Amino acid sequence: MGDKIESKLLAKKAKVNTIPGFDGVVKDADEAVRIAREIGYPVMIKASAGGGGKGMRIAWDDEETRDGFRFSSQEAASSFGDDRLLIEKFIDNPRHIEIQVLGDKHGNALWLNERECSIQRRNQKVVEEAPSIFLDSKTRRAMGEQAVALAKAVKYSSAGTVEFLVDSKKNFYFLEMNTRLQVEHPVTECITGLDLVQEMIRVAKGYPLRHRQADIPINGWAVECRVYAEDPYKSFGLPSIGRLSQYQEPIHLPGVRVDSGIQPGSDISIYYDPMISKLITYGSDRTEALKRMEDALDNYVIRGVTHNIALLREVIINSRFIEGDINTKFLSDVYPDGFKGHKLTESERNQLLAIASSLFVAFQLRAQHFQEHGNSRVPIIKPQVANWELSIKLHDEVHTVIASNSGPTFSVEVDGSKLNVTSTWNLASPLLAVNVDGTQRTIQCLSREAGGNMSIQFLGTVYQVHILTKLAAELNKFMPEKVAEDTSSILRSPMPGVVVAVSVKPGDMVAEGQEICVIEAMKMQNSMTAGKTGKVKSVHCKAGDTVGEGDLLVELE
Repeated sequence: MGDKIESKLLAKKAKVNTIPGFDGVVKDADEAVRIAREIGYPVMIKASAGGGGKGMRIAWDDEETRDGFRFSSQEAASSFGDDRLLIEKFIDNPRHIEIQVLGDKHGNALWLNERECSIQRRNQKVVEEAPSIFLDSKTRRAMGEQAVALAKAVKYSSAGTVEFLVDSKKNFYFLEMNTRLQVEHPVTECITGLDLVQEMIRVAKGYPLRHRQADIPINGWAVECRVYAEDPYKSFGLPSIGRLSQYQEPIHLPGVRVDSGIQPGSDISIYYDPMISKLITYGSDRTEALKRMEDALDNYVIRGVTHNIALLREVIINSRFIEGDINTKFLSDVYPDGFKGHKLTESERNQLLAIASSLFVAFQLRAQHFQEHGNSRVPIIKPQVANWELSIKLHDEVHTVIASNSGPTFSVEVDGSKLNVTSTWNLASPLLAVNVDGTQRTIQCLSREAGGNMSIQFLGTVYQVHILTKLAAELNKFMPEKVAEDTSSILRSPMPGVVVAVSVKPGDMVAEGQEICVIEAMKMQNSMTAGKTGKVKSVHCKAGDTVGEGDLLVELE
């Protein structure tokens, strides 16, 4: 069942719905084009031994089929040591829904309901939930029974997953079977109450299953977010490497489970998958599970690597996601120009400015406090500041803010509206619970510089604010800004990895969008293209080189 070609033939035999396609091994790019035309575009080119979205490409025409054949076979060879490919019809706007099965060595098999796994980037799942908001009990049963029929046909004994693509009319097609425990198994455990690992061990020891199909419940709702060390602002997540300088999981909250394999001080390297952890929340219904996920993401502290919490939080509060209007193209549909972080409403912007001002003043007061309690022989005249006039820059807009405080509460006037901000102001804590006019927020102050730059994680997204006193802001106009480098004529590596191929040499003419080199990072191949049309001046890398993020690869004249 680990072989996509073999498993599809077995599924047909077991009378499981399958996607139209070519069941043999594709020999070369010409044959790939011929088969793709017969099936009808668009088609999906897949590694036979594949998994995890590796060795998978969608092609809409002959040229993309040739490119897809080349990339997929290279990726498949490097990831699985097997470059065999198959081609099948690409189902447009599908949902990815899978059925968890459990079989024993005595011919018994059960289906443990479904998981909705449609939120994906580069064919890898990002957010999963159980049950699916889309399925009715009739479709659920039909899918479950087909999954069990397939498991019995191959005499499967263990926990496994049968994956299906489901179209808008609830037609479902067998995709593949994963003969292992999957990353998203905790959501099934939450709603059924079964411990899948324990069941697998029992089955392996030879015991028969101790449950009947009628015993398998759906209790409540569970959601899982895959927390990755990657930059969501670069094609929804290019890998990021580094050392976790600070790491704190939100397991103090109710209904939260975190499965992780790291701790503070762990290194995230280029040699493994970039997953940091699986964050699971459980509630009596979907609304409660999603609210708990929102709180859990806000209370998760990860420092030292770039992470995708901003993207995860935006997905779960998106109106389309909340309504259940999702498919496997959700991210590219909702963010056609790439992910840009949370778009602040006016009231959210004012909240952020008020919180930033309060933090700034709290830091100033703390510094004064240390000064006053020093053993200085020189008497310090205590600066009596009733109101702090501040200038804050956010997204190239400058706001004038007036802040005053009495105890733990700050009164802040932002653009004519007054806000009250209350907190314990424990400035040493990585998490800060703040109350803004009755609205509870959990924020993180990631960094603060003497020059006025402060970075704050608010509503999942990190915002850079530049905050100065009124006098310092006026004097700051005389400080020259560093001019940004013109990057249109140079190509730098967007991530750490290994150069697989270089397609140009000095003196070559290249067109905008033309492939210059291929970099492999975390088992995925990424094509680097020219930012403009021009002549190659110099090439700074060769196949086999290891490169870091920001390393210069190629210069154009």
